[in-house]
Amino acid sequence: MPDRIVEEEQTLLVQVQERLAQTASPHAPSEASLVQELEHLRDQLREGVKEEDRPALLQQWDRQSALLRQLRTAERPAEIDPGSPYFAHLRIKERGQTQDILLGKTQRLLPGVPIVDWRNAPVSRIFYRYRQGEEYEEEIAGRVREGEVTARRTVTIRDGALRRVESPEGTFEADGAGGWRRLDTAAARLGGGQGAAMRAHDVGEAAGQLDARHGFRRRADRHLPDIAALIDPAQFELIAKPESGYVVIRGTAGSGKTTVALHRIAWLAFEDPAIDSPATMVVVFSPALRDYVSHVLPALGVRHVAVRTFGEWAAEQRRRLFPRLPREVRDDAPAAVTKLKLQPAMAVALAEHVRRAPGDATPKRVLDDWGSVLTDLPLLASVLEREAPNALGREELARAVDWSQKRLEELRAWVRGEPHTEPALDAEDDALLLRAWQLRVGAIPAGADQRPLRYRHVAIDEVQDFSALEVQVLLGCLDQRRSLTLAGDTQQHVVEHGGFTSWGEFLDRLGLEGTEVSTLEVSYRCTREIATFASGILGDLREEPGPPRTVRTGPPVELFRFTDHGAAVAFLADALTRLLRDEPLASVAVLTPSPELSALYHRGLETGEVPRLRRVVRQDFSFAPGVEVTELEQVKGLEFDYVILVEASTSSFPDTAAARRRLHVGATRAVHQLWLTSVGTPAAPVREQLDAG
Repeated sequence: MPDRIVEEEQTLLVQVQERLAQTASPHAPSEASLVQELEHLRDQLREGVKEEDRPALLQQWDRQSALLRQLRTAERPAEIDPGSPYFAHLRIKERGQTQDILLGKTQRLLPGVPIVDWRNAPVSRIFYRYRQGEEYEEEIAGRVREGEVTARRTVTIRDGALRRVESPEGTFEADGAGGWRRLDTAAARLGGGQGAAMRAHDVGEAAGQLDARHGFRRRADRHLPDIAALIDPAQFELIAKPESGYVVIRGTAGSGKTTVALHRIAWLAFEDPAIDSPATMVVVFSPALRDYVSHVLPALGVRHVAVRTFGEWAAEQRRRLFPRLPREVRDDAPAAVTKLKLQPAMAVALAEHVRRAPGDATPKRVLDDWGSVLTDLPLLASVLEREAPNALGREELARAVDWSQKRLEELRAWVRGEPHTEPALDAEDDALLLRAWQLRVGAIPAGADQRPLRYRHVAIDEVQDFSALEVQVLLGCLDQRRSLTLAGDTQQHVVEHGGFTSWGEFLDRLGLEGTEVSTLEVSYRCTREIATFASGILGDLREEPGPPRTVRTGPPVELFRFTDHGAAVAFLADALTRLLRDEPLASVAVLTPSPELSALYHRGLETGEVPRLRRVVRQDFSFAPGVEVTELEQVKGLEFDYVILVEASTSSFPDTAAARRRLHVGATRAVHQLWLTSVGTPAAPVREQLDAG
């Protein structure tokens, strides 16, 4: 026997479907029919009509033209999907009167049961901000409305049939045989992981000291530090490597690659205080990781080491060496151009060109080298065929060269002072110009006195997402000790065109063939459940036969499916509000596949009054407790107590190597608990792992 709540919702759905059928709007005139009628009127006016008929035809022309303009410029309302017209039911009581309001993704004011757009209808705020049984007070349409929420339910409607009802009284699900069952399950909850992630605000408060989870304490006598319990023997061996030479660290997400790289700098600084200076540099992939590392190093007693993204560092050097070049950086280069400029083979092409074209070691000659290589189709085709035969097709390469030729002509016109040209460089040009300088002139100068720019030690994190040419530029800036730490994980490789295929090939291109690659095998960040899921997501891309070793267990990875983003937002708003009430110091990342979805979810959660909510746009993370909404790509190298991967669907994550790596990176940001949501069909690797579990 169906529950009363189910019967109510079934009756309501039938009413909505009947009224949708009754109020179906007649088809508006099509653009084609209006154009055809205007052409007919034009022909009549051209052929000559009686003078007394002309005003009427002109009036008709004006009317049809106005209709056509309106049709072309109007924002056409989205049609209601009869198979899933709404996802939530709100019942309110005001001044003794009860009203039912339905929430969907478009608006239709049906008699008695209005459907409103959850994204912008003011009345939807009542649904997101108040719970069943609560009294509300909201200003809507210029007047204050007060009342009580008497029912607040989410519903799943597929193919025109009610499939599920969730309410405070219980959750009910159709059994597929015409009946209903009440689910005897506890509400899904986030909890138990507050403070599990290491965040910058944790380590900046007591500079010079870290607790046992974070690292070691600096002793007052400045002797070698005491390594804490969670620095395992494999990590300690790498930290204590001699200063001279190369240390290459690979390891799964959360295995401590960044920890080792930073602790190694601290270790070296204890042995030689000169290490703690701008002559040591940590190079990272993103501004977010730069900010994080900049907070962590002082807690290790290291205060003067430079922390830069490669883009920032390279742009600074290029502007100093070539002050007349434009400072603007474009972001509209075709994919073929970006792919070409990031190719490891570009370093070979530059070197071959310099050997073939001896000349003066001047900045002007360096610019000629750079421009010549980018526009030399035969040279590039020859080098790519030899070094990377499948990197770019012939037509793709020709398009990239043609585009570069046009941009070079614009740049030359701008240098000559010709008006109406606004040239800019690609971000990838900085590394090409610096490498061309090293090949033509020699060492990059540190300043006006032409002393070489030399570093005592350079540590590069997330090195798998740097091009080999970028790393070659940094290698050319090391002093005679050749002290370098490379840390990375090919399983987290997200820059598709960077040319990184394997550690062996990458090191060979850098001239470091034979260098030992040390592997960290234990994931300290993720629980066993998260690590197993994230490892399985990779499929054949996984480097090891099974998931990494872990030291903790935690809640299961969960997937929640919805028929609309509005329903997902309502679910998450409830869960996050409850979490931050119980765990005010928790850090949460809500990760989406696109800026558009980030904006949508942030706006929805804001309407739901989720506390300490922030929208991260340019990796401006606060590293403070609360909820940060951003795109998945922005959190590389970071970690959070809780992670929610929004819209883990086939449309956002097709079954490709790149999409699997993106999902893997997002999942491995979670320290304690991982949730996924999907409005569309869940992505294939997600289904594989959760079905297997």
